[in-house]
Amino acid sequence: MFCSILSSAISGVEAVPVEVEADVSDGMPYFTIVGYVSPQVKEAQERVRTAFRNIGILMAPKRITINLAPGDLRKDGTRFDLPIAAAVLEAMGYIGKDSLRSAMILGELHLDGTIEKVAGVLPSVIAAKERGCSICIVPADNAAEGGAVEGIRVIGVKSIAELIAFSKGREPVHAQDPAEPDMEDYLVDFSDIHGQTAVKRAALIAASGFHNLFLSGPPGSGKSMTAERIPTILPPLNEEESLEVSKIYSVVGLMPKGIPLIRRRPFRAPHHSITPTALCGGGFYPHPGEVTLAHRGVLFLDEIPEMSPATLEMLRQPLESHEITISRLGGTCVYPASFLLVAAANPCPCGYFPDTNRCYCTHREVTDYQRKLSKAFMDRIDLKCDVPAVSYESLTERDSHEISSTVMRKKVRKAIALQRERYKGTGISFNSALTAASIEKYCTMTEDAAWTVRLAFDKLGLSARGYHHVVKVARTIADLDGQDQINDAHISEAICLRCSENFSAPMQIPGSNSIRAGYGGART
Repeated sequence: MFCSILSSAISGVEAVPVEVEADVSDGMPYFTIVGYVSPQVKEAQERVRTAFRNIGILMAPKRITINLAPGDLRKDGTRFDLPIAAAVLEAMGYIGKDSLRSAMILGELHLDGTIEKVAGVLPSVIAAKERGCSICIVPADNAAEGGAVEGIRVIGVKSIAELIAFSKGREPVHAQDPAEPDMEDYLVDFSDIHGQTAVKRAALIAASGFHNLFLSGPPGSGKSMTAERIPTILPPLNEEESLEVSKIYSVVGLMPKGIPLIRRRPFRAPHHSITPTALCGGGFYPHPGEVTLAHRGVLFLDEIPEMSPATLEMLRQPLESHEITISRLGGTCVYPASFLLVAAANPCPCGYFPDTNRCYCTHREVTDYQRKLSKAFMDRIDLKCDVPAVSYESLTERDSHEISSTVMRKKVRKAIALQRERYKGTGISFNSALTAASIEKYCTMTEDAAWTVRLAFDKLGLSARGYHHVVKVARTIADLDGQDQINDAHISEAICLRCSENFSAPMQIPGSNSIRAGYGGART
């Protein structure tokens, strides 16, 4: 007897429907699984056979052939255990013919017939809905995750017995998962950082426009503290972004228990010894890396000069395109990678340059250390901020007016609201995503601002990319001020934030009145 059950395979961060076909016929007893399957999938025959025996289902000596279609798509993992078992049960008559026709099924089997949770449930439920299924049967531990998708009924089962009972009209009943926690409750706050007003200002601008930020300063000056607090001022994920991020974490099996959808923006901080594959994704059979896990959130790279050049340079492409394409013999996947990069570094090997009283590095050592970051990579950084050592007075005095994450978050949300209203219907969410054509449309400047940015382009040797980044940052600063047009002060601040003392060319050109102190001259 032949039957077919619908399931799904994971390709990249999307689910692809798979037909699990079972044929049980007379012949020499045999159990085989075909359809471009991995060894994990082939092992399902032993799990299914043993689970049946342990729950009292006797398999007649028949020839059982399982085909997972389409045959040109690789199937991996243990998610096909339950649909294979369901297909065999239906072919053997234990489940009514076509009783599960409108359902998608996935789950891993234990040898006692119980069902274990699997990764990738959320994209699978979405694929089931798009396929026109009315029901998706998943492990009970994945029911809350799958239930986040509206318009389709998600049934959680704990055993094969419950699956059989459901096919006969009996609903499985399980306790509800705990409610989603408050996403605004953070354990850290910008008020923990004393002083460092300029650094907080740079963090505010970076969060308001999703601009990449580079922090350079001596050890203990607050670089890591600043990076860790940037998520506290970012707005929560909207519905579309939440679904995007949740799909990624579902595929890699990192969905927090009891949370159907991720609302808080991700914060990833891998160690500087990370490999290129772990950072950007890959492997013989491609899988997501840290840049994808940081999608719509923050990727913090501390001690960035200590990273291997091969690893670091792989970031150049996703920083521009906001996605990364992994091509391997086993397949090609495109992963989303729209993240806010926050990088931190000491200015020299000992960490104290240019303080000649504490720095013992030679000029050659300082130069070689800063050259570990290529100009091509640094050109993709919007904001570069020097983080000076904190004075004793700033550290010990309790300033009641110290800016907090709550105050900064209100400013960020106001600026982002302006951006979303401005770019409605364009597919752009933040100023950092503006293209060259959209910059001309949305970034109008006053005459003084246009003169200042032209002077900076000529004297600082900005690239075309550098020019565009300066204008986009100025657009964000104008949004923070609630102004439609970019003025001279906005452009001047954007230029100063792009040209820090360390890891970039020093500012040595004459500029406008508002940046005269930084440039050493006035407009003539």
